[in-house]
Amino acid sequence: MENDKEVTPAGLLNLFIVYFVWGSTYLAIRVGIRNGSGFEPFGFGGLRVITAGIILLTWGLIRGKKIIPSKKDLLILAGSGFLLWIGGNGLVVWAEQQVDSGFAALVVASIPIWVAFIDTLLDSRIPSYRVLLSLLIGFLGILTLSFPVLTSGVRADLLSILALLLASFSWSSGLVLQTRHPVALSRSVSSGYQQLFGGIFFALIALIVREPLPHPTIQAWFAWGYLVLFGSVIAFTSFVSALQLLPTRIVTTYAYVNPVIAVFLGWIILGEPITAWTIGGGLLVLIGVTGIYQAS
Repeated sequence: MENDKEVTPAGLLNLFIVYFVWGSTYLAIRVGIRNGSGFEPFGFGGLRVITAGIILLTWGLIRGKKIIPSKKDLLILAGSGFLLWIGGNGLVVWAEQQVDSGFAALVVASIPIWVAFIDTLLDSRIPSYRVLLSLLIGFLGILTLSFPVLTSGVRADLLSILALLLASFSWSSGLVLQTRHPVALSRSVSSGYQQLFGGIFFALIALIVREPLPHPTIQAWFAWGYLVLFGSVIAFTSFVSALQLLPTRIVTTYAYVNPVIAVFLGWIILGEPITAWTIGGGLLVLIGVTGIYQAS
């Protein structure tokens, strides 16, 4: 059924929104949770997605969309909401307290590699030599990107790299889950439930780790507002729509574009360095992603 999907203008429009908006969200996250911003990572993420979820569900109700999911759909939405927003986005937010936004985007660019790996396991098939080579190149790129950080001996940076790798795997798992088990709800309502569940999980974690109440700066509030409106309400709904309209291997090509935009914005706005390790590692990751795409 996945291979029967055709590339349509509507699907490509949604994908282009994901390309460019999500490429800028790494910068917004960095601005929102860096030292002195006044936000803590899980409170920041939770407030963002709960707000976006309420907006989307309210909009669905106003438009007369079905908003009551079945028990099965509710479990899928809760599971994908956790994998996408807590395991995926939440760990990225936490990691960006320590690492540059461009670096985070380049590591997360490995998502198509993880998707191919998970699909191979679920389908119980032996990957081709081309896929294996692409996986190897992609992970070599991550190692190259991480080498300067790993050799610095700073424990927090090492934990941040591990968090980004786990975030990529978790987001890929959520993507595979919702692709293989579509729900009987509109795209905006589905997106709203996933974010609402993600926000609830965020709030629970913030309470467990006893994050202090936020006292955000003006810049942090602007970053939060941008993430709510553009990153969550518009782009995440476009992402869900693209998954329903296009083959998954086409949708995951956003990993080509997002890092380029994120690295450029991090450099031009925050002065984040672009080194030979950044360029070399980033190219290897994208070569690995390209190989996975062509082998699919």
